[in-house]
Amino acid sequence: MSVNLRSVYAFAREYHPKKENQKDIQYGTAGFRSHADNLDYVMFRMGVLAALRSRAKASQAIGVMITASHNPAPDNGVKLIDPHGEMLEQSWERLATDLVNVSDSDLVAQVAKICEQEAIDNNAAARVFVGMDTRYHSPQLSRSVMNGVMAVKGMVQEFGIVTTPMLHYFVTCANTQHAYGLPTEEGYMGKLMGAFRALRGDAAGQHGNYRSQLFYDGANGVGSLKMLGFSKKLQDTLQVKVFNSEGNINFRCGADFVKTNHCVPDGLPEAAVPGGRCVSVDGDADRIVYYFTDSEGTFHLLDGDRIATLLAGYLKEQIEQCGVQMKMGLVQTAYANGASTDYIVNRMKIPVSCTRTGVKHLHHKALEYDIGVYFEANGHGTIIYSERAKDLIRAASNDQQLTEEQRQTADRLLQFMDLTNETVGDAISDMLLVETVLHTKGWSLENWLGSYTDLPNVLEKVYLTDRNVITVTDADRIVVTPAGLQEAIDEIVNKFPKGRSFVRPSGTEDIVRVYAEADTRANAVQLAHEVANLVFDRAGGIGSRPQKMAI
Repeated sequence: MSVNLRSVYAFAREYHPKKENQKDIQYGTAGFRSHADNLDYVMFRMGVLAALRSRAKASQAIGVMITASHNPAPDNGVKLIDPHGEMLEQSWERLATDLVNVSDSDLVAQVAKICEQEAIDNNAAARVFVGMDTRYHSPQLSRSVMNGVMAVKGMVQEFGIVTTPMLHYFVTCANTQHAYGLPTEEGYMGKLMGAFRALRGDAAGQHGNYRSQLFYDGANGVGSLKMLGFSKKLQDTLQVKVFNSEGNINFRCGADFVKTNHCVPDGLPEAAVPGGRCVSVDGDADRIVYYFTDSEGTFHLLDGDRIATLLAGYLKEQIEQCGVQMKMGLVQTAYANGASTDYIVNRMKIPVSCTRTGVKHLHHKALEYDIGVYFEANGHGTIIYSERAKDLIRAASNDQQLTEEQRQTADRLLQFMDLTNETVGDAISDMLLVETVLHTKGWSLENWLGSYTDLPNVLEKVYLTDRNVITVTDADRIVVTPAGLQEAIDEIVNKFPKGRSFVRPSGTEDIVRVYAEADTRANAVQLAHEVANLVFDRAGGIGSRPQKMAI
């Protein structure tokens, strides 16, 4: 096989030209995201890069997921998935940014530069898996990716409409010679369903305060389509009622809307909400949050922090009961509620690490533990089990010197591992993990909520001319530039009991996110408002000034 790189230019000029006035974009924590009209040439070039990445990784499969996750319907995006389901290696993020931002006339030279720099043999095979979410422009953008792969004579396997975690799973399965599972939708569903049923056993329905009915907000995205399939197979163990499956993706619904606005999404009928156990996922089903409305009409959110503590607590209990010795840790970001961190460290006695925002940072840190639980507060996270942990638990399962109870506990842990999508945060897998723990404990959401009390917190956005004006350090908690901004934030924070606030530039948009927490909702809102206006003034805000949120 001989690859003529001039075909890349021919494809680009004929079918995927880049506009001369196209603004530069950056490969961020979630890949590239923009309005869909701006992405055709980006998708083509990412198809090229994915094929090159496959060759650089000994012809292993590389994933290309077309999605804008929780963004509104007009947006789309693309991110690459490395051989073991992890996010694209950071050095290749820079290559992606450079490749996308060169002109068409410089495209071939840039591709040749990557090949030389990474010692890529273009006679080697290249294998690329492509998946997409339900946005109406995703099929066209998928074709652009495939053209990019074919321009450098790579092989494409198209999976159509799948959740982002499913494509991560497929890539991992293919590159582990199916040791992790079968790289098909049936294989994915079968693995999760088999483990869930084994953990449920004969006690399928009510247990203590636990009820088997669940109300599921699919954000009008791919998560709703896949859950409709799951729900039919779950009927005898878990009754899932799916809502928001045919409307405008992420519009006033989904995990990000619920987390940000602290309210029930549109589309859930009133009868389903009071006292009901509700979940929302995002547009590509890699985030999940739980919530309910109590008898007095008060909304209660159980976000990624809550999910992390629930799962970590269960795992710690099972490990201790099994009798195996291993190191477990929990990884959070600065967005984690301060009360959750205090509960984990001082009550649960589990070590906590804090990393920069972005699941790739949490994932990397979690690998340092035998069992690493990581979640962002937005509901994106999973559990990673080291080979040492798996070997110890498998051995305990067959160790006749242990008690029957210890061996059965080891068996449960093995099924819990199979129920976990270790490659990336997966809303469906995480939901089934949570349901397993709640059922085991006989807990309602009120019981879960009662484990500790969150500090009231607020998340705001400030629109800037250039988000890169703000730089941060110390896991996103300290502002470096503009000079003096951090000191001014500290002065504001010191006015509020239990106050904490930080600002962080978005990885994909010209916005800065402001997080604030304090002893009361009113104080958290006021703290966020003051910091947001400070950022607007000091960092070049555009549009109208940030308005104070409702209390």
